[in-house]
Amino acid sequence: MDSEPSFSAPTVTSEAADSRASGPAADLGRAIAEQVGRVIVGKADQTRLLTVALLADGHVLLDDVPGVAKTLLVRTLSAALGLDFSRIQCTADLLPADVTGSMIYDQRRGEFEFRPGPLFANIVLADEINRATPRTQSAFLEAMEERGVTVDGTTHALPGPFMVLATQNPVELKGTFPLPEAQVDRFLLCLRMGYPSHDDETLMLERFRSGDPLAEVSAVAGADDLAAVRAAVRAVHVAGDVAHYIVALTRATRETPLLRLGASPRASLALQHSAQAAAALAGRDFVTPDDVQALVEPVLAHRLLLARDAAIDGRSGADVLREVVAVVPVPAESGEDGAGRAGTVVEPAAGEGTPAAV
Repeated sequence: MDSEPSFSAPTVTSEAADSRASGPAADLGRAIAEQVGRVIVGKADQTRLLTVALLADGHVLLDDVPGVAKTLLVRTLSAALGLDFSRIQCTADLLPADVTGSMIYDQRRGEFEFRPGPLFANIVLADEINRATPRTQSAFLEAMEERGVTVDGTTHALPGPFMVLATQNPVELKGTFPLPEAQVDRFLLCLRMGYPSHDDETLMLERFRSGDPLAEVSAVAGADDLAAVRAAVRAVHVAGDVAHYIVALTRATRETPLLRLGASPRASLALQHSAQAAAALAGRDFVTPDDVQALVEPVLAHRLLLARDAAIDGRSGADVLREVVAVVPVPAESGEDGAGRAGTVVEPAAGEGTPAAV
């Protein structure tokens, strides 16, 4: 496997490094990227991060303005995986039973039976999730954490694999219900699409001029294939020094006066599992500090709450995380064949930041 560190923040990996990577996860990542690239233009990093979440068995929140292909990206990913897909358009009148399913009386049998709702799919798109009421949002909470739903006292297991990809619009707030911190913390990653470049937007017009390229997407994997790759991802080695580094980063967010809510222990697990997936996509069987640093912002930023003074100063969660990364000592790699497995701690260079800054 390629022993060169291929990951650096904020881009998860370069195309050149990805083309050299080998292994089941790297092969699947390339196949997904190829299929998604037939539809979505210029969003390789977002596709890569979605693949990281997929292999890490996590959920994703896509938080961006309307019209930047959030929903289309999810639909394309689902088509490339050949998995069952359902879309839930969240509105204020959506009830929990509309999401989870309900008990229906069967007149022929003379008894009630459970009719599954749209949550019973492999890939679930919760479109504009912040338009659903808190009562309905809570229906997603159990499903995302427990991988099951409870109806009339009976718990029904959801199919595997199961992944929720939720979108929300951060600009239009009329008729919305902000997600509670407990639910936001259930999302492994938070992604922003951003606007395309001039060239990418022009190519988009050409691609969609005469048809829908989504119809050309082919399934490159199934549920069994994904389960095998996920098992390989969980076997990726995380050295003790790297694990200590992950914990040091999350603990630093809890101790800085710039935040009134730092990253939870669940966030530490999320960062480790995401880093394992990123390493596997790069064709490595070990995690490096670069893998961790590249994922700090998408894994942690949405879980943080700014202190009042930091908000007044115009800082964002990403700004605080960059300062945290700059001051937390990084474990050094121990050599080409053991990079990321062991090493010594390297203190931040002068000018990179001071502990007082965070």
